[in-house]
Amino acid sequence: MEPSPAGEEGGGGGSFRASEHQHARYNPLRDDWVLVSAHRVKRPWQGQLEKPPPEDVPRWDPNNPLCPGATRANGEVNPQYKGTFVFPNDFPALQPDAPEPGDSDHPLFRAAAARGVCKVMCFHPWSDLTLPLMSLAEIRAVIDAWAKLAAELGASYPWVQIFENKGAMMGCSNPHPHCQVWASSFLPNEARLEDRTQRQHLSQRGVPMLLEYAEQEAQRKERLVVENADWLVVVPYWATWPYQTLLLPRRHVCRLQDLREGERDSLASIMQRLLIKYDNLFEVSFPYSMGWHGAPTGPYLEQDCGHWQLHAHYYPPLLRSATVRKFMVGYEMLAQAQRDLTPEQAAERLRSLPEVHYKRRGKETS
Repeated sequence: MEPSPAGEEGGGGGSFRASEHQHARYNPLRDDWVLVSAHRVKRPWQGQLEKPPPEDVPRWDPNNPLCPGATRANGEVNPQYKGTFVFPNDFPALQPDAPEPGDSDHPLFRAAAARGVCKVMCFHPWSDLTLPLMSLAEIRAVIDAWAKLAAELGASYPWVQIFENKGAMMGCSNPHPHCQVWASSFLPNEARLEDRTQRQHLSQRGVPMLLEYAEQEAQRKERLVVENADWLVVVPYWATWPYQTLLLPRRHVCRLQDLREGERDSLASIMQRLLIKYDNLFEVSFPYSMGWHGAPTGPYLEQDCGHWQLHAHYYPPLLRSATVRKFMVGYEMLAQAQRDLTPEQAAERLRSLPEVHYKRRGKETS
């Protein structure tokens, strides 16, 4: 986003209030801008309404390919697993033995090799649970499995992307607590972008970008959602999605597998607290896409990646209720990202929510 040419800036009267007046915010991690139009949150909604997620998911379903003992599409039968369960994706987007594309005959028609492996990880054997309803010990087991996969696949692949799509609204086709792990022979676009911006920030300011950012947000508090001794969660200053959050460690950590034992315990705790708040916001199993970003691996393990700081992105689509979502269309696709609710307003709403899950409130008081 460039400043307006001379003579084109409107000299609006009155004092600026971020909660009422449109403005643009810079995202240093992506080197782009988001338009904040807080006054639009008052507009009536007559558009599409989403179907709320089902509340009656069976604990075990023989037709759900992620359940213990179920038969998957390739004919394999899942073991009667009791904790986490990792298996190769039956329909992988990346395979380790894909052939090289031929040489391009023109710079506008380039192709490159893309190899890798794709895995699925079930968090729990029960289909009617999600992370916020799991115990701290069960969430800690998920974190340990994440770290193990990141280390194993990262021994040879430059990038290991751990991500969870929760809810049908985010494209999740199986109602069962699980995530995916894709390891690739290349750095994907988002990884290359974050590598560049974090490297540049360290060279200019002498401190990792997200370490400095976490320290600033911990002091300012206005976008803070939850925190503990090792972690904090904020609605980032530059958030695009209505209730987007950023999960950050307080100390300098490059990769998930570098976390200490105590940090893994406190990560389980803060994840549970955040996700309970998400579910409590509209009293629904809150949909989102989330994923971990850390320093590249494979050949990058021998390089200095001190500019990187481990972090997790949460991108939930819901805006006003369990049935009204944010759409990234039109201006967002053709110009730049835009949001209505300010990050400060979103953080305040999340921060004020109880940390007892709405499904368990009666049990807590009885």
